[in-house]
Amino acid sequence: MSILGGFAKRVTAVAVVLAATVAGSPAAAAPPDHTTAEAGNPFVGGWYADPDVAIHQGRYYVFPTSSRPYDQQTYLDAFSSTDLVTWTKHPNVLTTANVSWARRAVWAPAPIERDGRHYLYFAANDIQSDAELGGIGVAVADRPEGPYTDAIGRPLIDRFVNGAQPIDQDVFIDDDGQAYIYYGGWGHANVAKLNADMVSLGTFPDGSTFKEITPSGYVEGPQMFKRDGVYYLMWSEGGWTGPNYSVAYARSDSPTGPFTRLDRVLAQDPAVARGAGHNSVINIPGTDTWYIVYHRRPLSETDGNSRELAYDRMHFNADGTIRRVTMLVKDNFADGNALGWRTYGGGWTATGGQYRATHSYGGKSLLDDNHTDAVYDVDVTLDPGSASGDAGLVFRATSPATGVDAYRGYYAGITARGQVLLGRADNGWTPLATAPATITAGRPHHLRVEATGSTLRVYVDDLTTPKLTVTDATFSSGRSGLRVFNTPAGFDNVVVTNR
Repeated sequence: MSILGGFAKRVTAVAVVLAATVAGSPAAAAPPDHTTAEAGNPFVGGWYADPDVAIHQGRYYVFPTSSRPYDQQTYLDAFSSTDLVTWTKHPNVLTTANVSWARRAVWAPAPIERDGRHYLYFAANDIQSDAELGGIGVAVADRPEGPYTDAIGRPLIDRFVNGAQPIDQDVFIDDDGQAYIYYGGWGHANVAKLNADMVSLGTFPDGSTFKEITPSGYVEGPQMFKRDGVYYLMWSEGGWTGPNYSVAYARSDSPTGPFTRLDRVLAQDPAVARGAGHNSVINIPGTDTWYIVYHRRPLSETDGNSRELAYDRMHFNADGTIRRVTMLVKDNFADGNALGWRTYGGGWTATGGQYRATHSYGGKSLLDDNHTDAVYDVDVTLDPGSASGDAGLVFRATSPATGVDAYRGYYAGITARGQVLLGRADNGWTPLATAPATITAGRPHHLRVEATGSTLRVYVDDLTTPKLTVTDATFSSGRSGLRVFNTPAGFDNVVVTNR
């Protein structure tokens, strides 16, 4: 994966950025200071993996692998956004039809720009020995969204060196203009110099072309960036099809190392997602705001190729070390979709910055999570004219299906009759508590649930004093979501936080 850069693709104090004013090009507008993908992870639809990033003329680009069986990995798509919220798909930016030697397993695109040309490095064919045709190639285009065509008619790196399979490349241009390519699978990582033409390899002062830089624990997916004069190498550990795929990092005062492993910064969260790895990073130009962009596997998915794109905030400590990343769960529906949600009855549509539910008797929409002790927040708007219905939060839910109470879990809701209610469902309904609340149809009310062990607290608008406090140990963990009963309603600003 390549470093996120800009118009001249020179990376200063960034790991994937370009300086905001390189070569007089327009700087990317700084998006809001997100804590995560505020409009929800995954941030684009479809099975994708191995994302890398670039910035060009105010747009942020993400280039992923199309996560399919190897023989179907014959094309690359890209996505772009000006705000990291709403994304435009650019299909087929590179296909095997434009690369004579590539036939399958097109992986881990790495974009970078230099002298007005856009380069896309990629791996193809998943070669297992030097006797096979394949390895790392480079394509070129006049625009970041392509279409890209093969730049040299053959692989740039086509053999195993130092035990490294030629895959998973990242390209980085240092402040002095020297470009480097980092790559390697099978537990080995190499670095090589790229010449100024970006399509041929240079040599180091000792005459060598490749240097091994493998840190402890390295498996694949290197990513290089620079911050405050320090070089950061990130990589993936574990097996890509397993739950323990993760990201670790090292630092050095040189782009060629040595790199000594410091810590794991991204790993699975059994409450959110598994297999989180193969990352890139975004540094918002002119700021110290950083995001880690990566793929992960939804909890209910077992197929190795069921991977989705996500990003979360990445923070640095005062000494320059990277804090461990927390995968946050949020959705404000500002992107006009409800990716990651699954519905069970009723009609659900993301529109106008809300998640709208039509009138139904128990229609639900749930996330693919598994929280235990957590705080659940949502803004709920009952439609004007709602007389006896209610809408609210489902939590610790399992076995969901279509039907009024077709799940096992808890539900907290509000009604226009002026009540807040809490109960549990087990293919039937058991009321647990109700209390009066000032509810006005047509305006949003902040509903919060705090679930810690068997203690369940429900708040409405006033988040200091609970309206309801109940002790019930029937359900200990499960999925989170939304529900309506006998009313249409709108939902916004969903947040689920581990306690």
